[in-house]
Amino acid sequence: MSLIKSVRGFSPRFGRNCYLADNCTVIGDVVTGDDCSIWFNVVIRGDVNSIRIGNRVNVQDNSVMHCTFEKTTIVVGNNVSIGHNVIVHGAHIGDNVLVGMGAVLMDDVVVEPDAIIAAGAVVLEKTRVESGTIYGGVPARRIKEVDRQQIAEMVKRHSGNYLGYAGWYRE
Repeated sequence: MSLIKSVRGFSPRFGRNCYLADNCTVIGDVVTGDDCSIWFNVVIRGDVNSIRIGNRVNVQDNSVMHCTFEKTTIVVGNNVSIGHNVIVHGAHIGDNVLVGMGAVLMDDVVVEPDAIIAAGAVVLEKTRVESGTIYGGVPARRIKEVDRQQIAEMVKRHSGNYLGYAGWYRE
């Protein structure tokens, strides 16, 4: 069963039709939108500051979301896919974003809408990832521009796929 825990007077709140894997952990000041999925071994720790997650967001296996005490928050837009083994630490992610497997987003990173973070990228603090781009590498840098419509369609497809996968576990 998922571990949903209150801390410092804050309790996680979930939108409609959300899927929480049996062993995910969600703590404190966390609010999700509708149609989200939080997968196996994910830890979302809203113990030191707030974490806000939009609609149709999937946070895939072994990912961690956390903030710096009284300094940073996490805000995730709509239609976002956060791949396996991702660390999001005090970053803001816009709508229609794909964060590839094993990526790290540090404090005060801003990922504008319609962008891609490549697998394994380490996005250093205070980096701004522009709309319509792919960032990758260690440290992450702009790799190339991509058509924003193509990104939005790809991310929307991933979001839809994860809604379907979550449905398998409800049967």
